[in-house]
Amino acid sequence: MSNVDLIIIGAGPGGYRAAEYAAKQGLQVVIFEGSEVGGTCLNVGCIPTKTYVHSATFEEARERMVAVVAQLRQGVEGILSHPNITLVRERASLVDNHTVACSVSGDVIAAKNIIIATGSETKWLPIKGFDDPRVVDSTGLLQQETLPKSLAIIGAGVIGMEFASVFNRFGSEVTVIEFLKECLPALDSDIAKRLRKYLEKQGITFKMKTAVENIADIDADVILMATGRKPRVQADFANAGIEYDERKGVTVDENFKTTVDGIYAIGDVNGKQMLAHAAEMQAIHAVNQIIGKKDGIRFDIMPAAIFTEPEAACVGPTEDQLKEQGVAYECKKSFWRANGKALAMNETEGMLKLFVADDGRILGCHAYGAHSADMVQEVSVLMCRDTTIDQLRDMVHIHPTLGEILFSAVN
Repeated sequence: MSNVDLIIIGAGPGGYRAAEYAAKQGLQVVIFEGSEVGGTCLNVGCIPTKTYVHSATFEEARERMVAVVAQLRQGVEGILSHPNITLVRERASLVDNHTVACSVSGDVIAAKNIIIATGSETKWLPIKGFDDPRVVDSTGLLQQETLPKSLAIIGAGVIGMEFASVFNRFGSEVTVIEFLKECLPALDSDIAKRLRKYLEKQGITFKMKTAVENIADIDADVILMATGRKPRVQADFANAGIEYDERKGVTVDENFKTTVDGIYAIGDVNGKQMLAHAAEMQAIHAVNQIIGKKDGIRFDIMPAAIFTEPEAACVGPTEDQLKEQGVAYECKKSFWRANGKALAMNETEGMLKLFVADDGRILGCHAYGAHSADMVQEVSVLMCRDTTIDQLRDMVHIHPTLGEILFSAVN
């Protein structure tokens, strides 16, 4: 048996970031990955879908996806070549609270600290006929070699909406079926409705407040099951005494420590914030806990983006949530059509809503429109420093830029 400072199970965004950061702090790290490094995000998630978003045709998208993923995967492998990191290309299983066994070689490695970063997997709804060969998840849709003439998407969350937007542009006849009354529930309902209406004008059919009871009722060449993801938990977690739920993931505290001392769970597997950038920051925080270093990471402020066309983004609560919580706020709005750069770019579709507390602090921002993710990122930074709108008014914004849309909202 060999001993190291830290074992990491999973080499996705959380896992490889934890390994990189820990190695730079002088820890000896062993990281396990039974599949390709980079996890869902790099191989079959964020990155492949973004190559589709930024490609002109389906054929170009497939070609670029292979090249982009290969280049970035090589970059992750470079990160994991650090002399303090050992990459084991096998699946790992917990033997006890300090020991991990390799799935193929059978080697056993021990460490004082373990980070679980096994990610997530497709959440399949048990709809009658879901084993129909036409039904695929996001991975399966990315593997399609020919553009489907018709595509039905079950679920109007982030995955469903991004693929709807892209495949509609490629020329597929797209229908989105959603049980809820509106798409993108994490997004402000006003923004979500405006985005959906715009996409309807682009040719996408939406069937809202509709339940799918039988796949046979859907007339489409390909059917995407876009009903979310669930934490990828393993039965061997119980060997270490870790508490977990098949649906909610591994139980962790505010520092991502599990119910067992010395074992942490970061990223999608803990079910808290299923975003690649959340996993990376949780990785840094977990390693800081291990080495006894303080940080000021604000996990209560977590921006997110949806890369439809136009894109949407948000940080902080929706207006409906603020009302439900009884929070006093003021809503300030701004529109892309009033911005010089947006007009010059011919990207005039969009709206921004900024929510402000009585004391002037920024509570949140929801928007859709070209480069809205960049604007929401700026707001996220301001929120992390409890910036007020009076302070924002005193901050110079370059002209002409889309960033002036945010500036206009407070003036």
